[in-house]
Amino acid sequence: MDKWTFKAFIMNKTKLLLLILIFVLSWTVYVGSAVAGKLKESVIGPGDTLKIFVYGHPDLTTDTKVSETGNVTFPLLGEIFVGGLTPSAAERKIVNLLESRDILRKPQVNIFAASLQSQMVSVLGYVRNQGRYPIEGKRSLTDILAMAGGIMPDGGEVVTLIRSDGDKSTKEVIDVLEMIRSSDLTRNLIVRSDDLIYVERAPRFYIYGEVQRAGAYRLERNMTVMQALSVGGGLTQRGTERGLRIQRRDAEGNLQVLTVNSSDWVQPDDVIYIKESLF
Repeated sequence: MDKWTFKAFIMNKTKLLLLILIFVLSWTVYVGSAVAGKLKESVIGPGDTLKIFVYGHPDLTTDTKVSETGNVTFPLLGEIFVGGLTPSAAERKIVNLLESRDILRKPQVNIFAASLQSQMVSVLGYVRNQGRYPIEGKRSLTDILAMAGGIMPDGGEVVTLIRSDGDKSTKEVIDVLEMIRSSDLTRNLIVRSDDLIYVERAPRFYIYGEVQRAGAYRLERNMTVMQALSVGGGLTQRGTERGLRIQRRDAEGNLQVLTVNSSDWVQPDDVIYIKESLF
């Protein structure tokens, strides 16, 4: 074997090993994706629309809607109970029925959920698109918020999730901004069917008197009175920082009038009053 033949042999062997490596990696990714897909399957429930395909038997292919009792109608088999099953489990059930009744041998059945009306979550409050959204697979809180178009500019950074568990209801309050800042995704809860997600309006404060732009404004975290004044455009020529007053309600709802400094923090629903300078 001359050196050119030897080099060609080495190059071909290297290419073969490379192709084998690519095949193994591709197969690993494929299997991993398939397993992940199975893990993310939702269960079938009343109102869901299913497409059932039987390979090689187009006459058995059907579109059907799950009844309130959890049944679907399938050719030659009649009503089949699939409520509470995953699509994969329902596929196996139909396969077993077709074989046990000697209708088909080794049938290949595939079920696709055209719509999952039974697996829905409600999103209300200050999101761009309020409504009910289907849970297809494993969905987190931020997934559903993204499906609803995200939080509106007037929306708050705290989201409430209400979940019914039998006769009991639980409430989770999630600080989305803090969750993202701290990278603590353990608070990014996985939603379940019939969960209610509510985004409250962002907290506000009010400012009036001798400021350039009196009105209601969004209250940012740890905002000071001085920062609140700057949001209102600052003082007018007749305004003064002396004797700053805030109207604030206590825990019992009683209205208090407080004298504050420019470095004090503003609280939700505070009303800041800027007096007119006497000189």
